Amino acid sequence: MATSSSLNDTLQTVDVIWNLGDLYAATDDSALHADIRFCKEEAGSIQETFRGRVSNLSAADVFALVQKLEHLDTVIGKLATYSFLNFTTQVDNAEAGGLNQQIRELASECGKQTVFFELEWNTLPEEKVASLLAEELLTPYRHYLQTMRRYLPHQLSEIEEKLLLEIQPTGRRSWTTLFEKIFGELKFGPNKRSEEEILTDLYNSDREVRKKAAAEMTEGLRSQSHILTHIFNTLAADKMISDRIRKHASWVDSMNLDNQLDGTTVETMIGAITSRYDLVQRYYRIKRTMLGLEELTDYDRYAPLPSLPVKQIEWPTCKQTVLDSFADFSGKIAEIATNFFDHNWIHAPLTQGKRGGAFAHPCVPEVHPYVLVNYTGNLRDVSTVAHELGHGVHQVLAADKGYYNSNTPLVLAETASVFAELLVFNSQLALIESDAEKNAFICQKLESIFATVFRQTAMNRFEQLMHQGRRDDGELSAEKLGEYWLTSQQEMFGESVKLTEDYGIWWSYIPHFLHTPGYVYSYAFGELLVLALYNIYRKEGDDFVNRYIELLAAGGSKSPYELVAPFSIDLNTAAFWHQGLDVIDEMVQMIETSVMS
Repeated sequence: MATSSSLNDTLQTVDVIWNLGDLYAATDDSALHADIRFCKEEAGSIQETFRGRVSNLSAADVFALVQKLEHLDTVIGKLATYSFLNFTTQVDNAEAGGLNQQIRELASECGKQTVFFELEWNTLPEEKVASLLAEELLTPYRHYLQTMRRYLPHQLSEIEEKLLLEIQPTGRRSWTTLFEKIFGELKFGPNKRSEEEILTDLYNSDREVRKKAAAEMTEGLRSQSHILTHIFNTLAADKMISDRIRKHASWVDSMNLDNQLDGTTVETMIGAITSRYDLVQRYYRIKRTMLGLEELTDYDRYAPLPSLPVKQIEWPTCKQTVLDSFADFSGKIAEIATNFFDHNWIHAPLTQGKRGGAFAHPCVPEVHPYVLVNYTGNLRDVSTVAHELGHGVHQVLAADKGYYNSNTPLVLAETASVFAELLVFNSQLALIESDAEKNAFICQKLESIFATVFRQTAMNRFEQLMHQGRRDDGELSAEKLGEYWLTSQQEMFGESVKLTEDYGIWWSYIPHFLHTPGYVYSYAFGELLVLALYNIYRKEGDDFVNRYIELLAAGGSKSPYELVAPFSIDLNTAAFWHQGLDVIDEMVQMIETSVMS
C-alpha cells in the first residue's frame, strides 16, 4: 500500500486542511487569551450576582440569567472546539495537548461556579416553574428549562456537584485523552502503519492481505492490552460510581435521559433488532458463496465482492459526487455542504499524529462546524464524507436555535448523516448498468447498514455485559472482556462467520465505549428512522423536503417524540422499528434471489 504522503498526493487531499482561523488565529492569539479571561471573570460575576436568588427571580430575570449562561457556555464551547481540533490532528504534540487540558480545566472551573443555577432551578416548586414558563419572554428557552428538570432525581448537593466538576479534568476526559494518544502514536506491523491504513486493508480483495492486516491489528492491540484494559476498567468503574451516587437504575439510564428517551423506547428498538439477527446470518452465508470460500472468518467480513469497482476515488470526484447527490434532493442542503469544501472546514489527509476515524464537530452557532475524515479514496470513504457532511449541514441548520437549543439529542443527531449516505448511495446506484456491479454495490450498502444497525446493537450488548460484569464481579481481565466481545458478536453472526481467537481483543480500539457510554445505540436508531423517512420521501417527493429541513433546523428545541410527530412516527411501537428492518429484509431477498437464479 502507498505511504500516507504519496496516497494524499494521489487522492489530491494534501491541501484539504481545515482553517481554524475562524475560531482563533493561533494558540497565542490575543483573542483566545482574552476569551479565557472573560470566562473566568464572567463565571465569577454570575455566581456573585445570582447564586441563592433563583427562587426569587422574575421571568425577565431568569431570561437575563440564562442568556448570560448561554453566552458564557458559547465562549467556552468556542475555546474547547479550537483546543480539541488543534489537538486532534497532532495528538503527539505536547503543546497542543497542554492547551486542550487547560481549556478542559477552565470549563470545569466555570461549571463549578455556575452549577448553582441548575441545582436551584430544579428544586423550584412545579407551580412556580409553570408560572415562569408561561411567560412569552421565556418561550425560546422553555424546552431547555423543562428538560433540565428531568435531572432532579439524579441531582446531588451543590458541594457534591462542585467536587465532581473540580475533579472532572483528571477523570474520564483525561483517560479518553490517554486513549487517543495511544492510538495516535501506535504503529502496526513491520511497516509501522497507522490504524486507518491497517483497517483499510481489511477491505482488500486479496485474502492474504486481509489476514495479514488482521494479524497486525491484533498484535498492535495486544502490545497495549495492559493499558487499554486498565483504561476500560477505570472508566467502567467511574461510570458505576457515578450511576450509583446519582441513583440511575442501570448503566444506560443516564444516556437515555440525555437522549430524552424513555427506557422502554430503547428496549423496544433493541429487542426488534436482535430478533432479526437472521438477516445478518442470511447475508453472510450468501457472501461466503459469492466469494467462493468454504468458511467466512472475521477478517473476510469486509472483503469486496469481485464485481465491486475498486478504483481509487480522488477527492475532487468525491466532492462532486456528494454535492450532486445533495443537490438532487435539496438545493439548500447542497449549498450549505459546498461551504465546507470552499471555505476549508474539512481536514481530509492521512497525517502523522492525527486521530483515526471521522467526525463532525458542531463548534458554536456563531462560527460553523468542522469535519474530520481520514480519506483513503475508496467507496466507503465517499459515504463517510457524505455522512459527516450530513452532520455538518444539520448543525448549520440548527444554529439559529442558539447554543442551548441547537444541541440535538444523539439519537436524532444521526438522522441527517445517515440520510445523506442514503442519498449518495441511490445516486451512485442509478449510474451502474451492470447487474453484477449493481449487486455488489447493494451488498456494500447492506454491509454498511449492518454495521450501523446490527453491529452497533451487538456493541451495545457488549457494553451491557461489560458494565454489568464490572459491577457484579469487579475488575475485568482482558480475557473476560474478550469473552464478552466474542459472545455478543457471535450472537449476531451465528454460524455464518467464524470469529477467530485473535478477534477477541478488538473491543479495545473502539472509542465510543469510553467517550460516550451507551452512545452506540444511537446509530441503529438513526439508521432505522432514516429508512422510514426515506420511504416517506419516495412517496411524497418535494412535499417531504421542507418538513425534513424543518426537522433538522429544530435542533434540540423539542424532544425526539415531538420532532418526529409530523411524520406520524410512533417510536414506542415494535411495528415502527420493524418497518426499517423489513426494508433491509427486502434488500437481502434481492441478493438471495439474484445469487440463486
